Amino acid sequence: MRHRQDSGLPRLENAGIDAWLIRLFDTIDEANMPWITALVEACEQALGDNLIDIVPSYTTVLVHYDPLQLDSQQTADLLGSLLAGLTAKDTGAAAAVKELPVWYDPSVGPELALLQQHTGFDLPHIIRLHSEHLYRVFALGFAPGFAFMGSLPAELELPRLSTPRKRVPAGSVALAGRQTSAYPQASPGGWNLIGRTPARLFDPASQELSLLKVGDTVRFVPVNKDEFIRLGGDTTPTESLL
Repeated sequence: MRHRQDSGLPRLENAGIDAWLIRLFDTIDEANMPWITALVEACEQALGDNLIDIVPSYTTVLVHYDPLQLDSQQTADLLGSLLAGLTAKDTGAAAAVKELPVWYDPSVGPELALLQQHTGFDLPHIIRLHSEHLYRVFALGFAPGFAFMGSLPAELELPRLSTPRKRVPAGSVALAGRQTSAYPQASPGGWNLIGRTPARLFDPASQELSLLKVGDTVRFVPVNKDEFIRLGGDTTPTESLL
């Protein structure tokens, strides 16, 4: 990977006795993803059983390694070699798109009204804007299976709620800033809710655990209430679940 001398990137940052943070970029951009994906795969191959965990994000990759097998300098040298020879992974235009069915309705998406007021658009136009766009999964975090996806159309950009909800129902599709996501489990949250998906986003009993992975391309597919119920969705209004 070509080093950017002006910003000192990429660079290694010590993250404790068993971790290095690799900072590849200083800005969030979809063009980062081929490099992030390539680095994750290179680390998995090079570290093998010595890799405890790896956490990709918008601009960084956090590498947890086994300190009983590798010391800090050995790991840093290995990671430095990987960076020197890194090439962007061709994600391919033909990569499969993962589709998430969504019931967009004010009863499960209470901020739809706020979006209508903010944008001046009617509900069908808001649904079309959100669902016709393809999103990339930039990072997983906050809660198991919670995928940070972007970039949201600028017309739909809204700040987080000033007062987070104490409980957001599982499957709630939400947006904040230029990001969108869906809550895998019921949890506190401050994002704007616009619908609900029946998809199981995190399954601790499955080998993959998370339905979505960093680098995935995602499309939200509108469904009506009957189809949502048929797919196993919970139609209980959001406010009654608080």
